Amino acid sequence: AGGGPLLPDSVLYEIFLYLDHVDVLSVGLVCQQWHAVARDEFLWKELFYRYYRISREVPRHPAAVSWYDEFQRLYDTIPCVEVQALKEHNDQVLHLSFSHSGCLFASCSKDCTVKIWSNDLDISLQHSSNMRPYNWSYTQFSQFNSDDSLLLVSGVFVGPHNSSSGEIAVISMENFTLLSRVRNKPYDVFGCWLNETNLISGNLHRIGRITSCSVLWLNNAFQGIESENVNVVKRLFKIQNLNASTIRTVMVADCSRYDSPDLLLDYEEQLAASSTSTCPVFDLGSDSEEEEAKPKQTLEPALQELPDEGGVTAEDGLQQFFDDIMEGRVRPAMTETELETKVAELFVRNRTKPPELSLLSTDSNSKTKYLIFTTGCLTYSPHQIGIKRILPHQMTTAGPVLGEERRSDEFFDSLDHVIDIHGHIIGMGLSPDHRYLYVNSRAWPRDCIISDPMQPPPIAEEIDLHVFDLKTMKEVKRALRAHRAYTPNEECFFIFLDVSRDFVASGAEDRHGYIWDRHYNICLAKLQHDNVVNSVAFSPVEQELLLTASDDTTIKVWRSPRVVRVQQARKPRPRKLLFSWLMNQKS
Repeated sequence: AGGGPLLPDSVLYEIFLYLDHVDVLSVGLVCQQWHAVARDEFLWKELFYRYYRISREVPRHPAAVSWYDEFQRLYDTIPCVEVQALKEHNDQVLHLSFSHSGCLFASCSKDCTVKIWSNDLDISLQHSSNMRPYNWSYTQFSQFNSDDSLLLVSGVFVGPHNSSSGEIAVISMENFTLLSRVRNKPYDVFGCWLNETNLISGNLHRIGRITSCSVLWLNNAFQGIESENVNVVKRLFKIQNLNASTIRTVMVADCSRYDSPDLLLDYEEQLAASSTSTCPVFDLGSDSEEEEAKPKQTLEPALQELPDEGGVTAEDGLQQFFDDIMEGRVRPAMTETELETKVAELFVRNRTKPPELSLLSTDSNSKTKYLIFTTGCLTYSPHQIGIKRILPHQMTTAGPVLGEERRSDEFFDSLDHVIDIHGHIIGMGLSPDHRYLYVNSRAWPRDCIISDPMQPPPIAEEIDLHVFDLKTMKEVKRALRAHRAYTPNEECFFIFLDVSRDFVASGAEDRHGYIWDRHYNICLAKLQHDNVVNSVAFSPVEQELLLTASDDTTIKVWRSPRVVRVQQARKPRPRKLLFSWLMNQKS
């Protein structure tokens, strides 16, 4: 009974067996005694913590009405029942994206097509665009604009094995016509929408063997129509890359909802919100020496300046460095790679525009947005997340093509914030309210030293799913684990993830998709495929619908047990038995 002693394990075991064989939701309709048990809060709280193996320090979901309802939510609303397999692609399916209305979704594949699907009860193919006539090798990413009138499609050019060039195409959803094409380098910048009609692409300029410059461009989607009258492109940012790193995987976060998120992940912040009071942001501590030994994320602005030695300017420092080389005072001897990096660091010190004001002071009611991307400073594999504020006046192609005015010695833009992951980043995704950033990474060995940027450290097979609060710029949850990847560093590819109001899902190389609960940090389901799962996508209007895309060339559709049961109840019952009975009566 509620409020009594803890239930014996034998009793809990019998209940578990009962739950495994009986439909939990229909039991109460059949058995009045079980209906009374179903409302015993103490019993369901005990069941909940033991069944899902959750620490009792974790509070109940802030939106939950009762422990029974919460058990029911995790037991019955996870999209883990396969209801359809789409096999129209004839090669690996790489990416999935829903329209904001949830009525359509797009899929990209190694077969070089982008397919548009109608999200009805039975999903059907609505349109397919073949990009091979534009010299594409394959399509890799897509994104609908905010009003679902346009589709951004990112692809890779046909070229040599080490080619890094790509292209972005914009397709009208009204008649599926191609509106514009934009160069994109490297191809794994992917590209993204900034607003309804403007998209962001990248370009890469080599400065040295391991030094380069990434330029991010704002492009108008209707270039062919408007190019004679108005600017259709404008430079947003120009950022120097060291040690063979480049900017990749761009995405835009809208800051306007940071004070009213769908779900607060910080438990103390949840408590403060529920009591309508305020308290300092709580950053989760560590439970073990192993966790404490991990490198901490940097919380300072990303301008990595060299120490100021007695007020020496960058020009004087560079000249002194060259003099030291010529006179043999540089010890130990530097490799060509180290020399290039050192010169680039000295050169950039006074050639970079200062960062914006602290991101933590952003007015959440403003129209400010963050540009988020992967980058690095030690090696070519992406191991840092760069964040750059986009101000309202930068969100249009109007004005000078090369962007806002700057001093002649400000060649580069600095990053406003950097998060160090200490591993190879293989996926990123935003929560629906854009408050939280989820990051898939494969960790480097602890205390590893990178002496050659062209030889990054080995990476773990386990994938860590990190969670960062973009309002505080802190990691707020321990990394989620369950999924795995096996490709080595030089062949590592992107594993796309997606986030709904209550769940987060990810693909993996172990032939499964995975679903976790965002609040409790527990893995809820494994979704079977026959090969690598590259991408997952929740319906933005129905989180009990999930899609998974795989190298096995299929897209699988998953719904929750609750939805499946409701849909089956709505189907007309077969009349075959009734017809047979009538025929027997006549005979």
